[in-house]
Amino acid sequence: MINVLVVEDDPMVAHLHEHYISQVKGFKLCDVANNGEKALKLLEQNDYDLLILDIFMPTMDGLQLLAKIREKLYDVDVIVVSAANDKDKIKQALRLGAVDYIIKPFEFERFHLAMNNYQRRRHIVEEQNIIEQSDLDQTIVRHEPQTAVSLPKGLDKNTLGTVWECIRQIDGMFTTEEVAAMVGISRVSIRKYLEFLKSLHLLKLDLHRGSVGRPVYKYLCLDKESNVLKAYIQ
Repeated sequence: MINVLVVEDDPMVAHLHEHYISQVKGFKLCDVANNGEKALKLLEQNDYDLLILDIFMPTMDGLQLLAKIREKLYDVDVIVVSAANDKDKIKQALRLGAVDYIIKPFEFERFHLAMNNYQRRRHIVEEQNIIEQSDLDQTIVRHEPQTAVSLPKGLDKNTLGTVWECIRQIDGMFTTEEVAAMVGISRVSIRKYLEFLKSLHLLKLDLHRGSVGRPVYKYLCLDKESNVLKAYIQ
């Protein structure tokens, strides 16, 4: 298991990292720090394999933390995930040894690719005593994304694709019953798909109060153009 420390001052982004990490096999989120100083204290007390690191943070920013990590020779790898997109910060992060750099905003596919590439690199470099050139090339040469991601038990990728296409055709809020009728499956089954889409932050669920009758829970699609589902339905 690869132990991960997330260093991110935005709670919403930190939560998104936590969710994404949980979707990639072989990784475990151990701790979250909201600035570089807290992260440094955690690094002094614990062993981590990988940092997911933001650049813009109070007290000690990501580049200062990365420099400290190299100065203290901590045995930890770093993937930068940041809105910082100017060449000087990117060059500095890479020169300080970041193994990957993801610019916010980003899609799950890019995050998943970075984690898979890191996992492959770690396996080859750290678990093989003798490394061939072809093996080493796999850690250096970029590969096409491996986008297949396992769905939760009980969900079907073809049905998920159909549910998503139906949702994209709906303007405004909708109920479980409405989507179930469009797709042609039971409300119990459709609710599993809607909850999965909600877990990916593609839907939100609100209590809708009408003028008469009981309140009804309705969903709203947050991003009809998102590519997050490609990893699950391809």
